[in-house]
Formats: sequence, structure tokens, C-alpha cells
Amino acid sequence: MAKVGDQRASDESLGAHLARLRTAAGLSLRQVEDATEKEVSNAYLSQLENNKIAKPSPNILHALARIYKASYEDLMKRAGYFTSDAGASGRRQAKAATFAVQGLTPEEEQILLDYLAFIRKQKRK
Repeated sequence: MAKVGDQRASDESLGAHLARLRTAAGLSLRQVEDATEKEVSNAYLSQLENNKIAKPSPNILHALARIYKASYEDLMKRAGYFTSDAGASGRRQAKAATFAVQGLTPEEEQILLDYLAFIRKQKRK
């Protein structure tokens, strides 16, 4: 039996939010698949909405934001790509800027992050 707190946490998940957006848009899973020109399959979207997939790629979130007329930044934040906290400079601190490049493999993303760490280390010298 789910506790009230568990339900609340579930309702705040990316999956629950995506389901609410789709419902508010009056779209079925298949209609979203068609609207994204099959970039997001109905099966994949179902897994997202049921929290089977917690962190979809940024290009998937971009496609869904476009279809749902929702904030891409909000979806990225809900997926954990960055927080809403501002750093000392007043800028939002992103987990990685690599979400701006579509189609990166996990290995490519790690290489970019390693390179960024190297550049920052060189600046400190």
C-alpha cells in the first residue's frame, strides 16, 4: 500500500509531469509519437510516464517540450540535468553544458566533461 508521501513524490516526478502535460494537451501516446515524427515512440513515452526511464536524453525532452508547448528548461531541470539554484555569480549551475549537443554517446559526454575539467584546472594555474 502506497503512503501519501510516496504518492506525492510520484506526482512530482518527471514521468507524472509528462503525463499531466500530455493529458492537458489532449493527446494520446500515439498522437505524441506522430507529432514528434516518431522521434519519441509511444512505448518510450509510456516508460517515461511510468518512471521506468528517469533521465531521457535532452533531444527527447526538447521534442516533448515543443509538442506540449512546455518549458524545455523545466523539463531539463526535472530530469536532473541542472538545478534551479544560482551560483555565487548569479548564473544557474548546469550539471553539464553537453545537453546542448544532440546525439552524444555517454563516452563522448564523459570526454567533454573531462576536457572541461582540464580547461578549468589550467585556468586556476
